[in-house]
Amino acid sequence: MAVSIRLRRAGRKGRPFYHVVAVDSRKPRDGRYIERLGYYDPTRQPAEVKLDLERYRYWLGVGARAARTVSQLAARSTGSDGQQGS
Repeated sequence: MAVSIRLRRAGRKGRPFYHVVAVDSRKPRDGRYIERLGYYDPTRQPAEVKLDLERYRYWLGVGARAARTVSQLAARSTGSDGQQGS
């Protein structure tokens, strides 16, 4: 099973909110996920990012691929390139 770490949209129309999730890459964007790793709220000023870095690094270590946006959010919260462990 190919796992990817990506954003899953939540929130109402016009007020986006995203969960950072580990998901089978063949599933749809808002489909079932394996594990929720955190969230991203772009409506707050400044945008709020909460990410369980230990689990994020675990998934990268076992071969999961992080989406570009998730990598950028991880880098913002850690001050690194967001691809640790791969």
